[in-house]
Amino acid sequence: MNYSQLSQQIQDYCESTEQSFVANIPTFVQLAEERIYNSVQIPAIRKNVTGTTTINYQYLELPTDWLSTFSLAVIDPDTGEYEYLLNKDVNYIRAAYPPPNSYGKPAYYAIFDDTTMLLGPTPDNTYSMELHYYYYPASIVNVNTTWLGNNFETVLLYGSLREAYTYLKGDADLMQYYEQKYQEALALLKRLGDGLDRQDAYRSGQVRIPVT
Repeated sequence: MNYSQLSQQIQDYCESTEQSFVANIPTFVQLAEERIYNSVQIPAIRKNVTGTTTINYQYLELPTDWLSTFSLAVIDPDTGEYEYLLNKDVNYIRAAYPPPNSYGKPAYYAIFDDTTMLLGPTPDNTYSMELHYYYYPASIVNVNTTWLGNNFETVLLYGSLREAYTYLKGDADLMQYYEQKYQEALALLKRLGDGLDRQDAYRSGQVRIPVT
């Protein structure tokens, strides 16, 4: 499902082509996307970047679309091995590695603010770093097709209808119906994102239904 198809379905389900309603459809869709992306950890919300530290500088700049961290690793310049840093509070790093002589390979990181990480100890070399993080993918409103629209259109449709019908202040019974359909679709997406994507048949065995 692309955005044009989604927009048309929202108008058809809500039986409204009123100008202000149609003008607000992008908002309905984006609110639904935000809710979905905060409910299920699907691969589409994961991203990674590499960067380098600066010698004797304890801060590492975050990507502009960063929302939260999955992992941060320092790559050993001699062996190429990945060593994953532990997340700590800023206060912990400040106390454990006070200036001016707390230099070495970073072992800890803390979220300093919405644009910067604090490393401890302060890098004594130029280290390569790899950050895996959570972000909001581009909205289907802006790019026309997305992973969500291509693979789980039901959750996107009913999530958008939930927002659209709230805007229309529609009938309570129909609102409850759309909420139920959204929750059903979200449960299937959670089965994929928080279930199937985190196991395989070799490690977890094949999915079975108990026979009684």
